[in-house]
Amino acid sequence: MEQLGAHPEGLLPFGSDGRYALVGVRADLPKFASGNRLQGTADENAEIAKGNVAHFGMYTVDTAAHVIVFHIQRGTFPNWDGDVQRRPFIIDGDRLTHVTPGSFGYGAAKVVWQRMK
Repeated sequence: MEQLGAHPEGLLPFGSDGRYALVGVRADLPKFASGNRLQGTADENAEIAKGNVAHFGMYTVDTAAHVIVFHIQRGTFPNWDGDVQRRPFIIDGDRLTHVTPGSFGYGAAKVVWQRMK
């Protein structure tokens, strides 16, 4: 199961000050029929909630263990607020691949980020 669909889009900037912000969004999120996000139907809100993930906070990198340590301050999955998550990673050229934990209900997932040029 691909939680964010076949062609998700997002950003994961890592600041030199140790801050990061991760945003991932399905490419095919539905539009709100009302044109007002505060007046979404239950079905529209459910699809939006399932089709995105975002969190921000501080990070460190353990290069010896090949692990990114995310100190999550806040996010769209509030169960992670305040968590410290260690995610194994590989860098291959301009690609960063890391593994997310399985706490969303679909099991662990491999996430691939391409460096912007």
